[in-house]
Amino acid sequence: MEVIANYGTTLVLVAAFFGFIMAWGIGANDVANAMGTSVGSGVLTIRKAVIIAMIFEFTGAYLAGGEVTNTVRKGIIDPALFSHEPHLLVYGMISALLAAGFWLLIASYQGWPVSTTHSIIGAIIGFACVSVGPDSVEWSQISSIVGSWIITPIIAGVISYLLFTSAQLLIFNHSNPIVAAKRYVPGYMFLAGLVLSLVTIKKGLSHVGLHLGPVEGYLLAILIGLIIAVIGRLVINRLHIDPHADKQMHYTNVEKIFAILMVMTACCMAFAHGSNDVANAIGPLAAVVSVISHHGIIEPKAQLAWWILPLGGLGIVAGLAILGHHVIATVGKGITHLTPSRGFAAELSAASTVVIASGTGLPISTTQTLVGAILGVGMARGIGALNLGIIRKIVISWVITLPAGAIFAIIFYYILKACF
Repeated sequence: MEVIANYGTTLVLVAAFFGFIMAWGIGANDVANAMGTSVGSGVLTIRKAVIIAMIFEFTGAYLAGGEVTNTVRKGIIDPALFSHEPHLLVYGMISALLAAGFWLLIASYQGWPVSTTHSIIGAIIGFACVSVGPDSVEWSQISSIVGSWIITPIIAGVISYLLFTSAQLLIFNHSNPIVAAKRYVPGYMFLAGLVLSLVTIKKGLSHVGLHLGPVEGYLLAILIGLIIAVIGRLVINRLHIDPHADKQMHYTNVEKIFAILMVMTACCMAFAHGSNDVANAIGPLAAVVSVISHHGIIEPKAQLAWWILPLGGLGIVAGLAILGHHVIATVGKGITHLTPSRGFAAELSAASTVVIASGTGLPISTTQTLVGAILGVGMARGIGALNLGIIRKIVISWVITLPAGAIFAIIFYYILKACF
């Protein structure tokens, strides 16, 4: 209590700075989930992708980032264990923010797409083990996270494989691809509208206080999907391509249609990502502010101070603008060659997997989901279409993210403890 009374303001300022670094890391690394495929397929330049992502990520983080956040995300540790020494929880959360942010900056500079959620979880595990002991960690949660490394990429890969293969069979292999596109693309538009509406409802709107029941949520998503499909059909029917034109010209115009869909999916995924994953930065920061403002009393829920969400949103935007191009390049161009139709299949598959995970409680990393989806699209063209060297580096980075976060957190925890 004495530490909190004497150094409370200093600790909040340090936590705010490290929280900004963590948000910077999220922007530099995780935003590739929304924009990597758009850049890799040539739909957007990196500059345009960064501008679009900055708008939708910040909007999602600021408007839908949440009024309240759990003191400790994902139930990894029990905060009550720190009730007699609350300053240790403050040290731990600050060290976790710096550790996770530091690892994300390293990974981003190397172009490795890693999980920001797993980074902060690893960091929390690290400081918990050295502050109150390994028994404070809910290890059952960790086993489910490790399982998600395999399960979610497989689910996303299978869905993207089926989506791209269906587009190949129904449209691109047709004798007249434009005619086939007019017939079948509205169906893909309906599916995109449905899935992306569900993603926004489940991962965005609930944070604003708009809680829709399962039936209402699905009905609204179906209605939005139908509206998008009808509008899409009207627009596509206005396309007039010479039926005797070169088939490559038909392919190019079909890809342009999928390019429009990709921009839509990218915007929705960026908004949903900003609304959800900003909590990885502001959750520990809110915990520090709550403990200090309540003079050492640890609340199970932490009300957000007015300045925390804008800080998180600005950090995401800064990280994306300055360092995000490394991971965007890996996801969009390093794994396999993407076209708008392949990128659309990957994005829609990732969004579908998010919806499935939300409905079943399956732990998920959006990074691993999208990488799995891109692998599925690549596999549809054969294993030779995949860059196995890049894939190996990505998988290794996934495996070392948890221990890296833990090790850095332990180091920073002891440094902080020595300083105060």
